[in-house]
Amino acid sequence: MKSRWVSGNRVTLLINGDAYFPRVFECIAAAEHEVLLETFILFEDKVGLALQAALLSAARRGVQIDITIDGYGSPDLSPAFISALTQAGVRVHVFDPSPRLWGYRTNLFRRMHRKIVVVDGNRAFVGGINYSDDHLVDFGPTAKQDYAIEIEGPLVSQIQHFARSQLLIGQGEPPRLRDRLFGREPDVPALPELPAAGKAVALLVTRDNRQHKSDIERHYRIAIRTARHRVLIANAYFFPGYRLLKQLRKAAQRGVDVRLILQGEPDMPIVKVAAGLLYHHLLSAGVKIYEYSERPLHGKVALTDNEWSTVGSSNLDPLSLALNLEANVIIRDTAFNQLLGEHLTQLMQSSCKQILIGDVAETGLWVRLRSFLVFHLLRHYPAWFGWLPVHTPRLTLPDQAPAQAGGDHVNEGQVS
Repeated sequence: MKSRWVSGNRVTLLINGDAYFPRVFECIAAAEHEVLLETFILFEDKVGLALQAALLSAARRGVQIDITIDGYGSPDLSPAFISALTQAGVRVHVFDPSPRLWGYRTNLFRRMHRKIVVVDGNRAFVGGINYSDDHLVDFGPTAKQDYAIEIEGPLVSQIQHFARSQLLIGQGEPPRLRDRLFGREPDVPALPELPAAGKAVALLVTRDNRQHKSDIERHYRIAIRTARHRVLIANAYFFPGYRLLKQLRKAAQRGVDVRLILQGEPDMPIVKVAAGLLYHHLLSAGVKIYEYSERPLHGKVALTDNEWSTVGSSNLDPLSLALNLEANVIIRDTAFNQLLGEHLTQLMQSSCKQILIGDVAETGLWVRLRSFLVFHLLRHYPAWFGWLPVHTPRLTLPDQAPAQAGGDHVNEGQVS
């Protein structure tokens, strides 16, 4: 899908599941025609059950509903949970449920990591929040800090068009050789553009393994390269490629206030270890690093100067930048930029520890060797990961997919 900038949008920031879930469920409750939903994780907890209840109610009054879950991210939904949806008419699709070997999924890469909702073609949600109760503050010390946006206006038509096209790709016939070679996608009828609902100019940017392999990273690099005053990135899983790191260093060296908010209390220890390998390289160029220490950070948001912002599902790590299917919205709007900036600034002041160059002194032969190895990994990993098999995304119905009944819904080591 070729995305384009469209004006006339209203974009509302939703912080954590406490703001996100009520709005999504309220909109589904008011749906009249169609609900399209994609998520990496759907757990059978109080949030998942509330989503199920909202979908069941909508389906029973005749709303057409398609939900897509990732086969790796959502492996433990019970047959009873799925059958209640399908018997009510909800079409449940499982992304790429590869055959299991000794109970384990054989394809762990190229996951469907997007989090998108479109209701009646006039309202959409995009962000990083999954359907699980660890996105609610009352979950406790391990509740995740995260973000999404609600969108009204012409961009919603593009998001609806995209979501429909992904269903066709996943369910369609195997593509012809020339379509596979040239990355052609199925034709989806264009949708009429919605009237203006606000002042924001916005763009849907996606990452796939066909035509849009580096679009999200490219937009990040352009925004950093053109920044004149500030760059502020809050990202849960931070281990980007060499070119993005280079732009961060160059921005700081030309006097831009570059700040990163990263995980200080990670959900997986390796996340902090990996990001820590980059600290000295960034700090020595003037980049400021803050570790969010109140609870795990799951956000994927950023802003530059006084207008550009992005919210979405894409981490800045090899999985998101080179393998997963992702979706971000980029917003050009002063008011939204200011609101997000004020929130992240408050986060840095109240819940973060600033990391100083003295905290990560780089000395010794091993440290220099380690830095050399990390540098070359970052320089070449997009090409290396490109060697992994590329295939057309496949959606199957739950009764065709490998199923597990019940069980603990926590999937250890899962980057969400």
